[in-house]
Amino acid sequence: MKKNILITGGAGFIGSHVVRLFVNKYPNYQIINFDKLTYAGNLANLTDIEKQPNYTFVKGDIQNKHALEKVFKTHQITDVIHLAAESHVDRSISGPMDFILTNIVGTANLLEVSRARWSKFDHHIFYHISTDEVYGSLGEEGFFLEDTPYDPRSPYSASKASSDHLVRAYFHTYGMPVKLSNCSNNYGSHQFPEKLVPLMINNIKTNKSLPIYGKGDNVRDWLWVEDHARAIDVIFHKGKLGETYNIGGWNEWTNINLVKALCRIMDEKLNRPIGTSQKLITFVKDRAGHDMRYAIDATKIKNELGWTPSITFKDGLEKTVDWYLSNTQWLDNVTSGAYEKYYSEKYL
Repeated sequence: MKKNILITGGAGFIGSHVVRLFVNKYPNYQIINFDKLTYAGNLANLTDIEKQPNYTFVKGDIQNKHALEKVFKTHQITDVIHLAAESHVDRSISGPMDFILTNIVGTANLLEVSRARWSKFDHHIFYHISTDEVYGSLGEEGFFLEDTPYDPRSPYSASKASSDHLVRAYFHTYGMPVKLSNCSNNYGSHQFPEKLVPLMINNIKTNKSLPIYGKGDNVRDWLWVEDHARAIDVIFHKGKLGETYNIGGWNEWTNINLVKALCRIMDEKLNRPIGTSQKLITFVKDRAGHDMRYAIDATKIKNELGWTPSITFKDGLEKTVDWYLSNTQWLDNVTSGAYEKYYSEKYL
């Protein structure tokens, strides 16, 4: 069956990697990238595939139901991979309504338009991508499983938990052909530099302080973004309807140890004496409601679908640092807002 796949948030960090993978791997699929182009959505992430015949960009907001109805009708959408979301915890603390409207109302709009357009659910897929933060905080031991009770602690994670529940409700109530996944922290190329890894790389490069919350002992499980894109591909094609799959890297690091590792790599890459960058570390007041530890058990996706991470964290960090150091213009334009202004004006 011919597929016209709507990928929401396809100009963002994770979304752009998914779009690139699907455009290149599946030339018979039409990939429609639907993105609002906020500060974190950047079409410069996709310049290498923007002229491919099976790729189309449509500027739009999932909060706008009419815009979704139009793109579904114009492009005869057969499947949805839903990545569009407000995703930064700190921003959710200072401005929760953007997260509620985009992550909850936007997801509801997308579900409703899909339900209306797909008169029969056969051969359709609504794939919703979420986060491990919906599960709350772990102690020193244990892992998040697919059936771990939800316990969100921030407006961001609460909004994602709500959208997860909506998607599952549409499966049980209407028979919507849904799949879900919850992933751990992603790192890699093309990530907006408010997130930990690109922020530290950029600050080390420019000799700015490296702010770390609290004592830096919060633990996160890190997943290379290209491995995440591969997992999304596998779940989309082979995952069972109505099922949830946790995607993690089996790769736990405290924030302080991660930053120290980045400091060592950057010192080597920039030919600085080892230890130079580590002197930039500063500890700042802890984030409100800061979860102590996330860790995903990715056994289900490994056993059922055969997916495992392809790269070690050391090699992944090396690749990530190399990309940011080789793409300084991208980083400078993103931090200055130049790309945001250019593309917003271009697609007004």
